[in-house]
Amino acid sequence: MSAHEKRGLEMSLATHTAPALMGIKCANLISVPINEKELGPYLKKLAKTSHLRMRILCRCGSKALVYVYHEVMLKMQLSRPEIKHFLKRYGYRDDMILDEMLILLSERVKCGSFPHEIGIFLGYPLEDVEGFIENKGRNFLMCGCWKVYSNVENARKTFEAYGRCRDILCDKLKQGFDLFEALKISKEELI
Repeated sequence: MSAHEKRGLEMSLATHTAPALMGIKCANLISVPINEKELGPYLKKLAKTSHLRMRILCRCGSKALVYVYHEVMLKMQLSRPEIKHFLKRYGYRDDMILDEMLILLSERVKCGSFPHEIGIFLGYPLEDVEGFIENKGRNFLMCGCWKVYSNVENARKTFEAYGRCRDILCDKLKQGFDLFEALKISKEELI
């Protein structure tokens, strides 16, 4: 991976996954060019450094959809009774371990379309995921990182926090830090 390609990947990661990278969101998605030989080791290093896990949900053409997640935060999200009840509608069983759930999610993700439950795996409020399904993506109260159907004020604060993560991290990259340095410095600024 050239320095230019690495810089582009780091800026994409900061732009699209900053809340997860900085530990305030259970997961984010990013579409990246497929280059397993160079991308794989880089993502493994990032996962190790940031205590995140990464999983390719699907490959489409020359791109891979990478799911970046905090295992502990995600397990907490998925263990809530109302979330388990919701996920049963889509074939997720109560006895499934996280890896099994992510395999099923990966099987349900198709190039260019996402199963409705992906919002749950991204930490969106259940009320908003259900509102999106019931309203077929219309009649939302606010649109930001997701379409909001309830608790607009809470969503607004969350969107602002996510934006702050992105701004802080991208600013550090623009100052010349690599992503690993930027994450360390940015987490301290966020506190």
